[in-house]
Amino acid sequence: MRWDNLQIATAEAAGGALPLALPGAVTRTFTTPGFRGVTCYEIHAKSLLSKVPAASQVPFRWTVNPYRGCTHACTYCFARNTHTYLDLDSGHDFDSRIIVKVNAADVLRRELGARSWQGEAVALGTNTDPYQRAEGRYRLTRGILTVLRDYANPFSILTKGTLILRDLDLLSDAAQSSWVSVSLSIGFTDQLLWRQVEPGTPSPQARLGVCRTLVDAGIGCGVLMAPVLPFLTDSDEALEATVAAIADAGASSVTPLVLHLRPGAREWYLGWLRGSRPELVPRYERLYSRGAYAPKEYTGAVTAKVAQLAAMYGIGARRPAQHRMPPPPAQTPPAIHEGQLSLLPNSGDLL
Repeated sequence: MRWDNLQIATAEAAGGALPLALPGAVTRTFTTPGFRGVTCYEIHAKSLLSKVPAASQVPFRWTVNPYRGCTHACTYCFARNTHTYLDLDSGHDFDSRIIVKVNAADVLRRELGARSWQGEAVALGTNTDPYQRAEGRYRLTRGILTVLRDYANPFSILTKGTLILRDLDLLSDAAQSSWVSVSLSIGFTDQLLWRQVEPGTPSPQARLGVCRTLVDAGIGCGVLMAPVLPFLTDSDEALEATVAAIADAGASSVTPLVLHLRPGAREWYLGWLRGSRPELVPRYERLYSRGAYAPKEYTGAVTAKVAQLAAMYGIGARRPAQHRMPPPPAQTPPAIHEGQLSLLPNSGDLL
């Protein structure tokens, strides 16, 4: 495995064996309980802005991802397969071997300062969460937001992390001079299921609290209701409970996304299902027999039900404070949604 020889004592020697990183990459392991079993590979990225191919049907052209791999360890994460390009596996390695681009802010400052940069919107959270556990130590996302604020560059964030509240000052400052969009990913409110399928994330209730805090601070916050898990969180009762909680948190919008199972995520999620809910495996195999996506009839029914519930609970009826969320400038894309992220090619997050 290419990463095995990345020890601090041999970092320079290892550099030539890493085509995706600059020489000098090192490994760090931590003994603190929150990082036990996690290895961080510190690399120096050559670039940070990743351009989305024109053929992709997403509402943004540029992405930034300071980390690869994610300690949130969501069993269904669509980005899992990207770890295989690093000779790491899409299962446990994705959850515990995290690539950290330690020079992210410096590289971004150089790229945004280039004469060729047109000030287009930048999307954070398109591959792995910018507010995962490692951010508490490395503070790369805070550095990135500082650069975006300094250049008055529009940006969007999609996250499951409560650590975003640490950067409320930067979000507020940035929203004074540019377009800022924040979306939280909250697919359901079931506490037991959360511990099983999203073991490294803050609880859904904690994320709802983040939404409320952002709204109260004048930062508009939408919710990506993702994923809706077939036969687990798609009942009328479960959908209504989640939408009601999202409405109570003051979200400006709610967008449902039914689980999709791309390679890597499919094997890992179905492995969990076989161990925890084996009676559902045949139903999943039928539902996803044609590929990564559930049939349109199923997804359409879920989308329609959530839209009905959102209207009933008044989601979107109240607008955020305009002094905190100025109107988007011309050509600025709408908020990022994870369902659209699945359309990105797997190679779209090169180091």
